[in-house]
Amino acid sequence: MGASGNKTTLTTPSDTQIVMTRVFDAPRDLVFEAHTSCEHLSKWWGPRRYEVSECDVDFREGGKWRMVHKGPEGEVPAFYGEYREIVRPARFTWTFQWEGAEGGGPETYVFEEQEGKTTLTTTSTFDSKESRDALLETGMEEGAAESWERLDEYLETLKAR
Repeated sequence: MGASGNKTTLTTPSDTQIVMTRVFDAPRDLVFEAHTSCEHLSKWWGPRRYEVSECDVDFREGGKWRMVHKGPEGEVPAFYGEYREIVRPARFTWTFQWEGAEGGGPETYVFEEQEGKTTLTTTSTFDSKESRDALLETGMEEGAAESWERLDEYLETLKAR
């Protein structure tokens, strides 16, 4: 759990989907903004044991994104995709691919604010159950939860500005 004590939940509502949800103690505009640039993403994206070694984000519909991590064992996982829809600050959809793995697809991020807190829900869709399960087997649930813990902490820094 991050600074707020909130927890990430993960469900698999269908054979080709993963849905993750978390409440952040920050306004929707701020949570959304933290997803829009390398300046922000490089501070929280990925598990703590990884650092963002490369980041390229063109946050517009049709824009491409790519992030590369450097791990403690020298591993260099890379992720990339394209922004398909952006409705600021309510939602965005991008494609999500992990270099070396096939079957990634669209992910939609939905930001809903209530009483100054933001519920973030992501829905990831895969081309097959096998692709979905292969990603789950990588430890992505723990990695995503740790990323969102880091986002929670980073939002505290942004709120203090």
